Amino acid sequence: MADATTAARARIDRALAELERKILELKARPASAPAIADDDLFAPRVSDQRVAELEAAGREASEALGRAAHAVREALAESEAG
Repeated sequence: MADATTAARARIDRALAELERKILELKARPASAPAIADDDLFAPRVSDQRVAELEAAGREASEALGRAAHAVREALAESEAG
């Protein structure tokens, strides 16, 4: 049981680290990049490119969390079987 739990925890940690990295990439744009006027979610003007970036980040986050949930389910199933 401990091995499966440890493996699940490691998968979750990797998925969360990947998610954090992607979020930081979006936030840490180079200084030479044009200013982003829509950093505020409630800003009236949002560029189509920014919306696409946020949607992609959301999909990636959803997939990472899905993988983490799957890993937890696998670990629980293994511990119940063992």
